[in-house]
Amino acid sequence: MYPRQFDYTAPASIEEALSALGEDAKVMAGGMSLIPLMKLRLFSPGLVVDIGRIPGLEGIEDTGDHIEIGALVRHATTASHPLIAENAQALATAASLTGDVQVRNRGTTCGALAHSDVAADQPAGALACGAVMVARSSNGTREIAAGDFFVDSLTSALEPNEILTSIRIPKTTPGEGSAYDKLGCRGGHSDYAVAGAAAWVRRSNGSITDARVAITGVGTKPQLAEAVGQALVGTDGSDAAIAAAAEKAVEGVTVLEDLFGSEEYKTHLAKVYVRRAVKAALTNVY
Repeated sequence: MYPRQFDYTAPASIEEALSALGEDAKVMAGGMSLIPLMKLRLFSPGLVVDIGRIPGLEGIEDTGDHIEIGALVRHATTASHPLIAENAQALATAASLTGDVQVRNRGTTCGALAHSDVAADQPAGALACGAVMVARSSNGTREIAAGDFFVDSLTSALEPNEILTSIRIPKTTPGEGSAYDKLGCRGGHSDYAVAGAAAWVRRSNGSITDARVAITGVGTKPQLAEAVGQALVGTDGSDAAIAAAAEKAVEGVTVLEDLFGSEEYKTHLAKVYVRRAVKAALTNVY
């Protein structure tokens, strides 16, 4: 199917892009999320604002206390960049499992986050790693915690006049580690997640002192499984402790039944992948 007729602009600066935005406009970076939805006519914007030619948005930088990922950084770069591997392994793994090779070389991490798909990989990684989204409008810059960013299916906290220009990930310190794992909808790792989980943990003197766990593919949006993180804190990270915490994987989550699984099956998978992600995160602690 072809998309409905729309106007297109490719601004040369972020200021030009912001001035073009409005209620009936959509921002496009790589287009790997937007274009398929337009062809299905699930989205029919009157104007597509292509930011792909704007300089200064394609870098990954160490800014001291965090890592900053620009709006045009491709999935493949996020997956392979040493700064991301060192400081946000959950996000790097999630990026490596996003789509196929063509998608990973064209689509962008910030675009995947702004898209807010219920079964996307990288939102879970961003949530677990404590990311902060940096949104820019003509009025200035706004920072949005990842936990507040994903509002509903295909709905983020971005306003119509804002562009997600970067995300910031806190740098990892000794005793911390993160990981991501999922079941793809066709049994492979390059498909949308039927269920997936990302985990970040901090360990000190043999005990877990802090933890964040996020799930995707299960509910109406990627979201933190806060009860799991709370249950892990104070434990020794043993298999028994992880299994007990994973039982809380869908507390506060509206589990959606779909073509790939019943509510019962998806609840089971959420627990399985929470256990796997937490165990892998503990293994990645340095």
